[in-house]
Amino acid sequence: MAIITISRELAALGDETAHELASQLNYRFVNKKTLEERIKSYGVTNHKFEKYDEKKPSFWASLSQDRDDYLHYLKSSVLDEAGMGSAIFIGRGAGTILKNVPGVFTVFLVASPEIRLERVKSYFHCDDKRAQQIIDQSDSDREGFHRYFFDIKWQDACNYHLALNTGHLHPAVCAEIIKYMRDRSMTEEAEALNTQRIKELTLGQRIKHYVLYEKEVPVHFLEASVSGSQVILYGVTNAQSLIEAAVTCAKELAPDFSIQSEIQVVQEYSVMP
Repeated sequence: MAIITISRELAALGDETAHELASQLNYRFVNKKTLEERIKSYGVTNHKFEKYDEKKPSFWASLSQDRDDYLHYLKSSVLDEAGMGSAIFIGRGAGTILKNVPGVFTVFLVASPEIRLERVKSYFHCDDKRAQQIIDQSDSDREGFHRYFFDIKWQDACNYHLALNTGHLHPAVCAEIIKYMRDRSMTEEAEALNTQRIKELTLGQRIKHYVLYEKEVPVHFLEASVSGSQVILYGVTNAQSLIEAAVTCAKELAPDFSIQSEIQVVQEYSVMP
């Protein structure tokens, strides 16, 4: 199994290239709509998270529990979709969520300011001034989203396996280049390990969901790291009994795994709701 993630500037032919690549490779195409439908299946309404979608949250939104919920459900949806088999993901920080997972190839698409401007004018039927405003807002939103949620510089090519300038390349050519580079940089061993690592990450995310959202055990910054047959819980809480409750929950969800806790007790610890 293999996964390709595409991050893109506005008007850099991201959707067109992703569709072409999915067609050439016969991979599933996973976009915003796909992930929204996945999140809906968890019983969550879309409008709750609209203020976070590929944009930096406002000051008050950044202090909200909705912020943590958004990232949790975004990660869950990406991992669940990845677990379904080979796919092309576009946007939504998928490349960062799946960072260091074997068998994942990350791509960033750019174009020159002049070409982006002309494309946006054509897309939105607007003048130069309005087109530039649209581009600037899009760049600011996407940069803020990646900075805030993942602490990375979105436009830094070092964060990707491959960066392409689509200014004078047809999406079909871009897709061929991506496929060529992926085939020559991805080993069979990495693809074989992909399925196992996705399963481990998915289990960790489900344990986190079970502890926090179903059993409502108050462990702040909870993470469940799964490797092989071992689960390690990390986080902060204010009582040993809550650590024991979190461990019990993890055992219920992963009875065949060894559960270890690295959760720290900090007396009178609290966070803004």
